[in-house]
Amino acid sequence: MRKMAESGVEATGSVAYDGPPDYRTVGRHDLLPETTHDQTERYNFLAQLNRHLAARILPGIENAYLAEMLPEFRRRHGRAPADRREVRRTLDAHPLYRTWSALRRDTMEQRQQAGLSVVLPQLTELVERAADPAAGVRLELDPTVRPPGYLTAVDHHCMPGSYYTERIAKDVSGAASYDSGLFVTTAGLLGRFADGGGRGMVAFIRGLRPGFAPRRILDLGCGLGHNVLPVAAAFPHAEVTAVDVAAPMLRYGAARAASLGVTNVEFVQADAADLARFRDGSFDWVQSIMFLHETSRSALRRIMAESRRLVAPGGLVTHVEQPRYDSAMPVFEQAMRDWDALYNNEPFWTKLHDIDLDELLVTAGFDHHGLIHGGVYAIADTEGFPDAASQAVEDYGRKPAWRITGAEVPV
Repeated sequence: MRKMAESGVEATGSVAYDGPPDYRTVGRHDLLPETTHDQTERYNFLAQLNRHLAARILPGIENAYLAEMLPEFRRRHGRAPADRREVRRTLDAHPLYRTWSALRRDTMEQRQQAGLSVVLPQLTELVERAADPAAGVRLELDPTVRPPGYLTAVDHHCMPGSYYTERIAKDVSGAASYDSGLFVTTAGLLGRFADGGGRGMVAFIRGLRPGFAPRRILDLGCGLGHNVLPVAAAFPHAEVTAVDVAAPMLRYGAARAASLGVTNVEFVQADAADLARFRDGSFDWVQSIMFLHETSRSALRRIMAESRRLVAPGGLVTHVEQPRYDSAMPVFEQAMRDWDALYNNEPFWTKLHDIDLDELLVTAGFDHHGLIHGGVYAIADTEGFPDAASQAVEDYGRKPAWRITGAEVPV
């Protein structure tokens, strides 16, 4: 049908769809929990609300800040805000920001409750499905590994019991809930299997080192493995070791990997800050994707030291995270990014973004001249998504979602 060029409205009066894809189009695998009609629509509603808050309301907050809050701050103090904390206090007093913040927190709480309402009635069946991964995928659990204090301090992402809680024997509930509900948080922008981060990491490494063929890869803080699987699939001849402290995540991740046909991964229960089980120089590539912000300052130093110890001569270390707060980032953006630390149970989020990761890498023993920096672009498969939503995914994929910090090790 002919579209009205100026309004974007079709001749019939219908408006072109630009929202998230339907939850029914997410990638299916043997471990993904089944959803009823009403559960599916609850996910769809929350994904739509998340997209609305980000695409429609958030720009209005910035407009209100520039047009109202900033001029008022200048009038009262005779200067601009000195840092993100002053901006945040200014935002906290504005009704639009407070409404947006309350709704965003509510979507996170509802997303977690929706996930558990899907998973718990079928948990016994999910445990049985996860109990016998296909040949090739290995799972090594260690009952002596205990979740560190930074993980037990809060329910991360408002997730009851966080990642590690065992509700029943051989539990996978936290991982299943996370996998099932991740669509809500990303609104489909990371692809059918929410693995756009891993796909983007592969593209970055191939651009950095064409022909790179690591024999052994270590992924730190793998969770349920959604980001490490594209890495393993891209290097099928490599032995990939994915570590995490949370047994429910690892059980689910191993079975999920087998279901998706990625069998060159071993899921190992271990603390990324203490990997004495592995020999020095064991890996050609040590990496993490969106993991460091859920650790702590002391753990971070140990993780960098372990990264240096474990990487082989000629290898790579890469850590993908949100960008550092520095003079290049406007204080308004810093204040908005801090929302996750304050209201999404991510206490180390704001502290991490103040830390100079380059300095930590050099302290850990990496050569300053070998440091790596760059932007990682999410690459999302769009198979099965509505056309407009696919375009939104592609637009998102052209923007650097995260920053990469790491180092190359000389031979």
